[in-house]
Amino acid sequence: MNGVARVRAHLKEPVYGVLGDHDTIQMVPGLEAMGIHILLNESEVIVRGDQEIYLAGIDDAHCLKADDIEKAALQIPFGEFSILLSHTPEVYHPAAHAGFNLLLSGHTHGGQICLPGSIPIILDAVLPRQMGAGAWRYHDMAGYTSVGAGSSVVPVRLNCPPEITLHCLRSG
Repeated sequence: MNGVARVRAHLKEPVYGVLGDHDTIQMVPGLEAMGIHILLNESEVIVRGDQEIYLAGIDDAHCLKADDIEKAALQIPFGEFSILLSHTPEVYHPAAHAGFNLLLSGHTHGGQICLPGSIPIILDAVLPRQMGAGAWRYHDMAGYTSVGAGSSVVPVRLNCPPEITLHCLRSG
């Protein structure tokens, strides 16, 4: 939580987040006290001028299976631009079926230990390999899986440099 607080101090409002497989519901009050709105199978509308983006977030879909995409999408009007935040990209199929335009996720660490050419040995996720890192598409939905800046199990990254991703959205 101390590391999150240090990063949070440099972010502009509003800040949203979702829980992942190493997080617990007990963390939510502390995160929200820092000004991070944790989306637990819910959505919010972000309004800028006369434009709206619907931002939804789901609870951990990898270990706890606590995700509810239908509930998160419930308040999003049909045809409106919507983004789903999910710790894992494994929800790509139901997210596309629910009509989300963009899925932003992480979890895989891009494989963390990769063969030359950033080919992951394992992703710890059930999904097509090309969805394990970077930009991808599934039907009409765009997606991005961040490899993140940390590591899991062993503090090593090989042929998989860390990243902190900044996405800039522009109206088309």
